[in-house]
Amino acid sequence: MKFLGIIPARYASTRFPGKPLADMKGKPLIQRVYEQVRQSVDELCIATDDERIATVAEAFGARVVMTSAHHRSGTDRCYEAYRKTGISCDVVINIQGDEPFIHPEQLELLKGCFEQPGVQIATLVKPLEPDGDFEQTLFNPNLPKVVLNSRLEALYFSRSVIPYLRGREYTGWLAAHTFYRHIGLYAYQTHVLKEIVTLPPSPLEQAESLEQLRWLENGYRIQTAITHRETLGIDTPEDLQRALKMMDEHERVSVQGHAVN
Repeated sequence: MKFLGIIPARYASTRFPGKPLADMKGKPLIQRVYEQVRQSVDELCIATDDERIATVAEAFGARVVMTSAHHRSGTDRCYEAYRKTGISCDVVINIQGDEPFIHPEQLELLKGCFEQPGVQIATLVKPLEPDGDFEQTLFNPNLPKVVLNSRLEALYFSRSVIPYLRGREYTGWLAAHTFYRHIGLYAYQTHVLKEIVTLPPSPLEQAESLEQLRWLENGYRIQTAITHRETLGIDTPEDLQRALKMMDEHERVSVQGHAVN
């Protein structure tokens, strides 16, 4: 199968304007993401509505597709970019432009979902740590949770805690059950992508502000794969500072490892 990766990038973020161009140790955020994933797909481009992002991306060698400023979601932007590239492929992967720590292994997991017959849409989930901070993970509405069936297909996504553990103190829920958070990396069969962008907003999507619920409400199946790697989406300047600290830590570990060898 041939995979086309598309990185949607908007300048006008409400919580972090100009986010794709934020400096991460000498490189813009969008370049960090691009370099993380470019070896994992057959073709890769950045889809943006802003000339500033396009200029920077082209300067570091990325293929850029200019798209409308009026899209409802990254999925809609991906579909326009896919059409404009003229690239023939089997699957389009929507790669979040604010996830600089997406690992090639995670893309391989996502691609592997399509080795199963009939997979329409695929995404990743990550188990929450049983000894983690339940306030910052389980009860954090900015970390959507997902419940799965026995085939690892998504049953439902929610900003609330799902499932509810009846008869147990919530402080012990993480230790008593495996909860999954959603990693916002999507892959779509091209014909499915063409179909889902025509769907009107659905009641559950509007309630939770999660576009994948529109697909479930309309009968599409979402296959998941489980990753244990940590990622960090950058939504605010504070998230950027946490990401820079993660980079510092990775560099320290790398230096220590070389010193030991």
